[in-house]
Amino acid sequence: MGGTLAVGDALATTAGRVVGGDGHGGHDGYAPGPALLVPLVLFWVYLAAALRQRGPDGGGWPHRRTTAFGAGAGLLAVGLALPAGGFAAHAWQHLLVGMLAPLGLVLGAPVTLALRSIDRRRGRALVRLLRRPALAAFAHPVTGLVLTTGGLYALYLTPLYRATLAHPALHHLAHLHFLLSGLLFTWSVAGPDPGPHRPRVPVRLVVLGVAVAAHAALAQLLYAGLAVDVPAPPGQLRAGATVMYYGGDLAEIALALALLATWRPAVRKGPLLTHSA
Repeated sequence: MGGTLAVGDALATTAGRVVGGDGHGGHDGYAPGPALLVPLVLFWVYLAAALRQRGPDGGGWPHRRTTAFGAGAGLLAVGLALPAGGFAAHAWQHLLVGMLAPLGLVLGAPVTLALRSIDRRRGRALVRLLRRPALAAFAHPVTGLVLTTGGLYALYLTPLYRATLAHPALHHLAHLHFLLSGLLFTWSVAGPDPGPHRPRVPVRLVVLGVAVAAHAALAQLLYAGLAVDVPAPPGQLRAGATVMYYGGDLAEIALALALLATWRPAVRKGPLLTHSA
């Protein structure tokens, strides 16, 4: 990726480019508008449900879950509020909206909180929905991988990114896609909520490893300006690719740690050694 000095230069100039930009490769005139209300409303509803779980002894919904969800909602709000300023700003938006915010939101276990907050009849209906075979296929980590990483390749290697520059509605749809696909991928890999039967942890780690490799390869293509269709100056491409490469690594490491934290290896029963008579 051009060495430590190049990385440092790119990261040092990214903040200025996010705010100021250069008029190329960015969404000029983009304003989040009502979209900023989404994370605020989500957190308000979540917090209200969490507070209702408090018992007379002070126990109730885990504070770490509320903190995680609040952090996810905050990161989503920051990502949506970032001003348009070229491809570097776009890379930050994708990192926040499509990777970091979903991690916090999923680790908040909102489905579990919902099951505790609604009546038993609706809870059983929700559990039946989560156990449907069709949902199991949709919620597989490979499906999330295709929707997240495959969506990135489709965005940058085809004229789709140019189209989002010309059509704000398409830009909003792209943000929505990366948020929802990021939630799905994070939930399928390391979600604490109940859901369809998930593959074993080693399988999910392999899928996550493929995502890391594919994400890094795309960032390198952007850094070199090879095979991508992004109308941005080389400096903007390098700055955005640096954010995608190193920021994506941090997000995926955090996801891997969240997955490993849920791993409970099966305990072998019986003696490990047998003795012959």
